[in-house]
Amino acid sequence: MTEELIHTAYDPDFDFRSLPKVSLHDHLDGGLRPATIIELAAAAGHELPATEPAALAEWFRESADSGSLPRYLETFDHTIAVMQTRENLARVAREFVEDLADDGVVYGEVRWAPEQHLAGGLSLDEAVEAVQEGLEAGVEAVEASGRPIQVGQLVTAMRHADRGVEIAELALRHRDRGAVGFDIAGAEDGFPPSRMAAAFDLLAENFFPATVHAGEAAGVDSIADALLTGRAQRLGHGVRIAEDIEVQFGGTDDDGSEVAEDTGLVTLGPVANWVRDRGIALEVCPSSNLQTGATAAFGEGIESHPIDLLYQTGFTVTISPDNRLMSGTSLSDEFELLVEAFDYDLDDLLELTLNAAEAAFLPLEEREALVEYINSTYNGLSDDGDTDDDEA
Repeated sequence: MTEELIHTAYDPDFDFRSLPKVSLHDHLDGGLRPATIIELAAAAGHELPATEPAALAEWFRESADSGSLPRYLETFDHTIAVMQTRENLARVAREFVEDLADDGVVYGEVRWAPEQHLAGGLSLDEAVEAVQEGLEAGVEAVEASGRPIQVGQLVTAMRHADRGVEIAELALRHRDRGAVGFDIAGAEDGFPPSRMAAAFDLLAENFFPATVHAGEAAGVDSIADALLTGRAQRLGHGVRIAEDIEVQFGGTDDDGSEVAEDTGLVTLGPVANWVRDRGIALEVCPSSNLQTGATAAFGEGIESHPIDLLYQTGFTVTISPDNRLMSGTSLSDEFELLVEAFDYDLDDLLELTLNAAEAAFLPLEEREALVEYINSTYNGLSDDGDTDDDEA
């Protein structure tokens, strides 16, 4: 919970990277540096659509900005292609951590699917070990520069494949060696969590946490399945939970009193009510949601994104970048986007960040320490004069 809220207005010159952040939904194969892709692709003999970093970055953004999740996912063919050796996986993971720290992230969960990185001869365990080696090297480099960061792996199974139990067993083998949780990813529509029921049963029997991609390319039924079959403690994206919310403007309240025309009466359906009342965190990725069409039913542009409805209605909303390369974004950019669209201030950004800290797959004591650090840093912004009561 917040200790002291800072009421401030937006300053366009404010550096959002200065804010301590928690990134819960960040794909390893969606966050490579363009220059690294070019270098590794040349060594591997993999042909790219562009061989200059700025041009390649632009190609990824344009290709991903299609309004289709399947088309968005196709862009990963190039990043996965250069992540097939131990050395390359370790390098990508190290740079991933360094880039998180440069954006102000102090805790990050890195999700990736080991089953997609075996073409070079690695075993599943060797792939996980390679990524962990890189993550630890990144943490060491960041801490040597005087900045704090902590990271963990979310071992992910591809929902269209049939390796759910195998990947769940992999995650459990590495639970004390970097793996903090389990996820399923890939094409959501047509591949419900129930296809991996045995994997989720195994995880539940071993008290290992899961977050499930749901409510992105499929609707409320997918979210319900993630909760029922997946025992999801968080929902990857989850924005289409808004389809289970009815907003009626004007009319009469429950007590018969008149409601102003510009005041909305919000009624939650059973799934939305369950998610909100139990504090199941939504890992919302605003820019990505616009690119994949996850929020198309609510309108065009960030102003129509249901994130503000969810936040104002009391859902546990967290913010993440999803795929920083494909979306051409960072967590700082996502914060700034929300500030400009919904007039959020430091008060709101702090609450969103604390939501993420409290939903992290960490032991209670570590979550409490993370919350304390975030609160103290936000309070220090005002104390040090970086902001005042009129700027943020």
